[in-house]
Amino acid sequence: MNRNVILTCAVTGAGDTTAKSQHVPITPKQIADDCIAAAKAGASIAHIHVRDPETGGISHSLDHFREVMERVREADMDIVMNITAGGGGDWIPDANDPTRGGPGTDIQTPAQRHEPVGELLPELCTLDCGSLNFGDMVYVNPADWLREHARLVQAAGVKAELECFDLGHVWFARQLQKEGLIEGDP
Repeated sequence: MNRNVILTCAVTGAGDTTAKSQHVPITPKQIADDCIAAAKAGASIAHIHVRDPETGGISHSLDHFREVMERVREADMDIVMNITAGGGGDWIPDANDPTRGGPGTDIQTPAQRHEPVGELLPELCTLDCGSLNFGDMVYVNPADWLREHARLVQAAGVKAELECFDLGHVWFARQLQKEGLIEGDP
């Protein structure tokens, strides 16, 4: 039986991955080099997160995304670029006051999350379809934020990769489609 397979390589992974392995790329050049290596190994899609080159920590830097995209495009690789637009949704309750965000909380507006996508126009970008618990944090994606982000993605002409982590997210993805915020089949 023949099956079409799409291999996606997320060369850095999401979250704090650099502390878990010395092989996780940190600089934009390292990330781009790993995307190129993934393409040569047969990956169809490179899912891009960027890191702070000084600390290895999570970054939302447009300049870092730009450098990765430019390096991969200059290499003329046959790989679809997928920029994450999911950063900036981490909420960690404060130990002394759980009604407030504590250390590590990283919340951005939909427009801030979308900035690298709108500027760099990759073929794909992530569009989360709901909130979820992830380790000790809550990954925050209120429905009105997701609708706003879907509008921004649609206006940019970028195809959304719908990130669904439970059945409620699948339902919401279908709802976005019914509302005309996702074109075609998700």
